[in-house]
Amino acid sequence: MSSSSSSSLETTLTRAWLRRGPLACALWPLSLLFRAVSGLRALLFRAGVLTSTRLPVPVIVVGNIFIGGTGKTPLTIWLAEALRAAGFNPGIISRGHGGSDSAARQVTPDSTAREVGDEPLLIARRTGCPVVVGRDRGAAGRALLAAHPQVDVILTDDGLQHYALRRDIEIVLFDGRGTGNGWLLPAGPLREAPSRRRDFTIVNAAEITPALRQAVGGEPFRMQLAGGFAEPLARPGHQVALASLRGQRIVAACGIGNPQRFFTLLRGAGLEVRELPLPDHHDFLDQPFVAVDADIILITEKDAVKCAQIENLKYDPRLWVVPVTAQLDAALAQQIVEKCRGCSTA
Repeated sequence: MSSSSSSSLETTLTRAWLRRGPLACALWPLSLLFRAVSGLRALLFRAGVLTSTRLPVPVIVVGNIFIGGTGKTPLTIWLAEALRAAGFNPGIISRGHGGSDSAARQVTPDSTAREVGDEPLLIARRTGCPVVVGRDRGAAGRALLAAHPQVDVILTDDGLQHYALRRDIEIVLFDGRGTGNGWLLPAGPLREAPSRRRDFTIVNAAEITPALRQAVGGEPFRMQLAGGFAEPLARPGHQVALASLRGQRIVAACGIGNPQRFFTLLRGAGLEVRELPLPDHHDFLDQPFVAVDADIILITEKDAVKCAQIENLKYDPRLWVVPVTAQLDAALAQQIVEKCRGCSTA
């Protein structure tokens, strides 16, 4: 499937999932089956019929029930930095979307996005924490602790529904779309019901309206993504303010779960951009920029880790990266730290 047709399919489904229209209603009976199967699976893990792994250090799961991107990677980076500031030595495990190997594998400076996934590679570079990817999160956690015995808390990037790994703290992240039409897959965007238990609820949005608060449940904390500068892909560290790029012909391209969030951030900086949304985790091997007529192509950090490893892209002077940083209430970090300190180890 081409990137354009894949992106079109994602757009069609996303739109259908935000309301209870004809397509969503036609799929609703299947969502009842999905809910029954997923609910039974969770029950079997809770009852001990299906086995789960307990690691000897506290485990924090950062995940979502809304399919697609809600901002988990920036949140994981923020949390790793907050834990380190509190005196912990965090390590991170991830499925490694797009990775070529299902076995546990450590992310190294020489790793490629095709080997370990784009998000784990970005997290490792931004945090400096040890990162291990693998389909079996328990095996990934054990491999991480064996290689880095100083690690005393593990963050799981995604994996909320990976009940084979026991967790001490669950963080559920939403964005401004809330719960969409409120239905489970495939009639809606939800992997689990919004009523599922969790320790913390975070909403990645400019504001939490009463309707959004009611939809996500709990007592949500607000997260915002801040990004005020860009740097050339070929010259990391040479930062310029986004506002200084005004007046140039700019294309904004991104392969993330919710590309509109990136476009909105750029327009908030006063830039006029043409949008080029790509499928989530796009590999850029189809050369999507060959026919693009622009002075500057702004991309996300997640896309940059892949473009920097493709020979005819890493030196393209048009490609500029826009790093973003999660901003959250310091009280949230304190509460998570206190819970970690209160966790018993195996």
